[in-house]
Amino acid sequence: GKILDYFSYFLKNAMEYKKVVVAGCVPQAQPRMDYLKGLSIIGVQQIDRVVEVVDEAVKGHSVRLLGQKKDGGRRLGGARLDLPKIRKNPLIEIISINTGCLNACTYCKTKHARGDLASYPIEELVERARQSFQEGVCEIWLTSEDTGAYGRDIGTDLPTLLWRLVEEIPEGAMLRLGMTNPPYILEHLEEMAKILNHPRVYAFLHVPVQSASDSVLMDMKREYCIDDFKKVVDFLKERVPGVTIATDLICGFPGETEEDFQETINMVKLYRFPSLFINQFYPRPGTPAAKMEQVPAHVKKQRTKELSQLFHSYNPYDHKVGERQHVLVTEESFDAQYYVSHNKFYEQVLVPKRAEFKGKMIEVDIYEAGKHFLKGRPVEESKPFTPSIAAPLRKGEVSGLMQHGKSNWHQSKCPQKEAYVSRVISSWL
Repeated sequence: GKILDYFSYFLKNAMEYKKVVVAGCVPQAQPRMDYLKGLSIIGVQQIDRVVEVVDEAVKGHSVRLLGQKKDGGRRLGGARLDLPKIRKNPLIEIISINTGCLNACTYCKTKHARGDLASYPIEELVERARQSFQEGVCEIWLTSEDTGAYGRDIGTDLPTLLWRLVEEIPEGAMLRLGMTNPPYILEHLEEMAKILNHPRVYAFLHVPVQSASDSVLMDMKREYCIDDFKKVVDFLKERVPGVTIATDLICGFPGETEEDFQETINMVKLYRFPSLFINQFYPRPGTPAAKMEQVPAHVKKQRTKELSQLFHSYNPYDHKVGERQHVLVTEESFDAQYYVSHNKFYEQVLVPKRAEFKGKMIEVDIYEAGKHFLKGRPVEESKPFTPSIAAPLRKGEVSGLMQHGKSNWHQSKCPQKEAYVSRVISSWL
């Protein structure tokens, strides 16, 4: 609605001064929208050709790369994992393990753009992790639309991948799992509990529930009932003491009654999720949910407000004050006053901003708790531990160029590669 109107206005005005290239799920799913006319577009599987598209746009040409990548008839997961890249944070590597998903949620626009599940082979993912640690990374995030569904299209599964990755993680470095929908994690609960208990894996899992009403879940086509979700949460809480479960909720989905909403309220009261993403329903054009009878706007707004008030009514970390914890320091806080670290449960712990802490595992005493963070005082007699097996790349330095791994990009020397890398650096920096 209004967001697209503002975006369209921005694009039309920006074109008078700048060349515009649009990327992501929205243009991939609806490339013929009026506000995209005349613009260059990069599809979700063509991001590795960004420099090429930018070059053409600068010349005044309109380029649209929206095709699906295939190998022998099999749909590929996306851009190659071994392409040169610049990490936003040299200490953190973000690895996409698959694209697309197996669901057909009635409210989702992403599925229109990314399609069905396409997983990267285990060996490619392991090699990317191995290279990352050789470049000084101390934390890896696994991402995808649904990590739990990983491998179902290539004859493997998520636990198999995770056990292979764990073998590559240096002591003190950490692995964080991404979002997984309930249906595909149910059959792996035993193995997932073992993995989340591993000392080099954060005891953290993001499992979106969206609603606690079976009626609403059915209309969403989420392919699970609320008891399935509770089974996942209860099992992991029992087998992984202290585990952090984050979840998502949608307020005001079409057909949601007051009774349906109260079921969601009761579930939040029961689990008191420390991390809760609350979304007011918005009908995405072209999705089945957009054609359903909508909940009035003022009702959606009121339910979103009520759920937010409930979330802010409890403090999930108060009982942590006084604990001694090991935390991995990887970032700077938004206000630049602290370094940000995370403990085993991926809870945010703010520590003093000392240069010797960055990229290190340190021991702290928790002395304060907020709604979204803890504060830790370094234990004086404890020395920072360096998890990295190499010095991190400098800010803005391109990954993959100085290593001697298995990738052709690492080994080969050719004018085409050097020209590509030069263009990447010049366009990104």
